[in-house]
Amino acid sequence: MGHWRDSDPLLDMDFTPDPSKLSFQADSVRRKIISAYWTIIILALPLWWYTTSIERLSLPSSQVASNAQKRLQIPVRLAVDVGSEGPLVATQLQKSLNKRIERVPERWDGLDVRVSTSAEAVDGTYIICSGREVAVMRDRNLVYPVGAQSISGLTDVLSDLIAPFPSTSEPEHRVAQYSPRYRLSFSLLNEDAAAGNAFTEWDVSDAIARHISPILNRVSILHNFTLESQVQFHAPLAFNPQHLDTIFGITPEDLTVFVNSAEWTLSSSASNDPVLHFVLFIPSAARRPLHILNNEGDISPSNAFLLPQWGGIVIHNPSLQDIHSDAKFSSAILDPIFSAFSSHLLSLLGVPHLPTNVQTVSRTHDALTDWQFDALLRYRALNNAQRSKDTLQSIVNLVGQIENMPVGPNVRDDIQNALIALEYMYDASKASLTETLRHSARAFILSSRAFFNPGMLALLYFPAEHKYAVYTPMFASAVIPLFVAALREVAAWRRERKQKQ
Repeated sequence: MGHWRDSDPLLDMDFTPDPSKLSFQADSVRRKIISAYWTIIILALPLWWYTTSIERLSLPSSQVASNAQKRLQIPVRLAVDVGSEGPLVATQLQKSLNKRIERVPERWDGLDVRVSTSAEAVDGTYIICSGREVAVMRDRNLVYPVGAQSISGLTDVLSDLIAPFPSTSEPEHRVAQYSPRYRLSFSLLNEDAAAGNAFTEWDVSDAIARHISPILNRVSILHNFTLESQVQFHAPLAFNPQHLDTIFGITPEDLTVFVNSAEWTLSSSASNDPVLHFVLFIPSAARRPLHILNNEGDISPSNAFLLPQWGGIVIHNPSLQDIHSDAKFSSAILDPIFSAFSSHLLSLLGVPHLPTNVQTVSRTHDALTDWQFDALLRYRALNNAQRSKDTLQSIVNLVGQIENMPVGPNVRDDIQNALIALEYMYDASKASLTETLRHSARAFILSSRAFFNPGMLALLYFPAEHKYAVYTPMFASAVIPLFVAALREVAAWRRERKQKQ
């Protein structure tokens, strides 16, 4: 039996809307939407450009270049006090010094040496007096057997006192780089306290007061110092010393790896200041006595050695009577040890050695003589000035060569202030050695801070090729469809205009 159903006209009608007749599919609405996207993109371009652009302020390149051509000349005035023969001796000494300067100009670079008579002496002049056969130095006076036959010997002595360094522009390899602040770390290291006969205490404060503090007070115009000390009970060596009959020996090659950085913790405070280390090393009871060997394999007369720009180390082999019940160093034991540390400190700070043929007489028993102190000031001032100029020139060259290196206001201000400090330094060099040093130190600090400014290095390793690699996947997927849609709408709009015409 068949089923019959009446036909419903409403069911037979097609209710699928015509897309062209939908309101949001109208040409005007669609074009407004596309225009809105492009309007947002265009308006956002300045913000994008501002947030992604690199700030490159102009640098005083011409001032840096002109300053690099200037030379710091520090006057050194000598006055001869030998009575009526003064003018003749002064002339001979000036000629002898000029020949020495011409022969080794790099040693005298930056020094303007002039010899006169005592009647023409001014403040800060070194006085040379005639005296006995042995040269004697006191304050800024030098007593020397002055005569026509002794000019050559006097020139040698003055060369060692005034220009003791091989070069005033290149620092000696052992001298620590200049810093306004240093930390001095004194460490008592027991190689293996568990083996017995170890030291657990030392009167480091008293030893520092007697041997180190006089040096720190004398050079306080150059540096500020922070002191720290520690005792460690397990500080193993990274190598095995040679066993030679009744002793243990450390070869010169072993000295280069003596510091076991992996096992020793020598710095206890967090700071960016450079650290100069002074280590008193106590060998294990199983490795005593421990001595330093020379190149021939013989025992060195000293158990102290200097690590250039790092610090000094003294190896102490205690005897049974040295170790008391409290396992503490006595002053008698620490005196020669800290005497070696004081010599290491002087070398690290750049204090020149005195000539061996000159005796010293001092009223106050200063750690440094006036001749040494002045030579140190001249050396640091000349070195700081040269390094400052080199650093400023390097900054200008790098900024010119690397297009995406940012230059912010901090860098620009540091460079400008460094140039100002250099100008003050040139002006002060004619009148005050201490002011010359102060301005040269400021110029060096500012130029170094500008060179190592974190902002300059932030985008240094992010070249333009990397930017394209980042932006292309991000924006291509969005911009290309919008660009194609805009072209399609422009083409449709032009067709509509033609049809209406």
